[in-house]
Amino acid sequence: MRFFEKPLLARAPDPTSLRRALDWKARVWLHGPRGATWRNEAAQGLDLHWVTGPGAADDHAILYFHGGAYVFGSPHTHGALVAHLSRYSGVTACMPSYRLAPENPFPAAIDDARLAYDLLRDSGYRSDQIVIGGDSAGGGLALALLGQLIAEGEDLPVGVFALSPLTDLSFTAPSIRENAGCDVLLPAERAFVCAEYYLAGQDPRDPRASPLFADMQGAPPIYLTVSQREILRDDTLRMVERLNEDGAHVTLEVHAEAPHAWPLFQGLIPEARETVERVAEWINSLWQTEAGS
Repeated sequence: MRFFEKPLLARAPDPTSLRRALDWKARVWLHGPRGATWRNEAAQGLDLHWVTGPGAADDHAILYFHGGAYVFGSPHTHGALVAHLSRYSGVTACMPSYRLAPENPFPAAIDDARLAYDLLRDSGYRSDQIVIGGDSAGGGLALALLGQLIAEGEDLPVGVFALSPLTDLSFTAPSIRENAGCDVLLPAERAFVCAEYYLAGQDPRDPRASPLFADMQGAPPIYLTVSQREILRDDTLRMVERLNEDGAHVTLEVHAEAPHAWPLFQGLIPEARETVERVAEWINSLWQTEAGS
């Protein structure tokens, strides 16, 4: 990854080239489980990509936001990961194609995330039948959506998980610089560029962009993962501190050596499957808690 993926992310001349390269790599290297089914639908201008792993049911749903610094990535690049998560959890999953920067800067992504949640509710899912999740920027988007729902007094999902989330677009934490050399996947300089694409001059401390600054009082259970060697290490660790201050119940998984958002690399590194299985077990514990309440 250090010699192939990190240089690609650092040197891609423009977002279109980066998207094209990563889509191709995902098709070649990342594969979902046999027997997974896919279907697409469009509603109110938003494309929704549904994946159901073998043996999974549709009585509950995972609303999953892909990563990619709000500039690249898609349900196609992350579909294999979500298909495995659906398989292990036994729950169908929905991935919205939220709008990307720089063509669609903030607040386009969070507006689409809110629309996706509303569409699931309108389709018949109760809030306590929905888990929200994502990785990297998608993990930040999941947490930002949670903060917005809390602020608006809306019904909340039963839980939220975020894999190596991007939670602070002001990049004030030490790890963005301390881990610039040891992060095998993310180039720190590209993170700043992508944030500029996305924010387009807006306040990086807006909680809809940086959920680190959101009021999370009343939040449902939350599961976070992070590697000690990634530049976004402190985005997760500081988010845990903030959530604890607001009284949330947080499960934190810290890995010493894994790359950023490692569950994405299903079939390539053993830690990917192990973490997805743990997240799936946590999701199932939420349903069991709801059933017993």
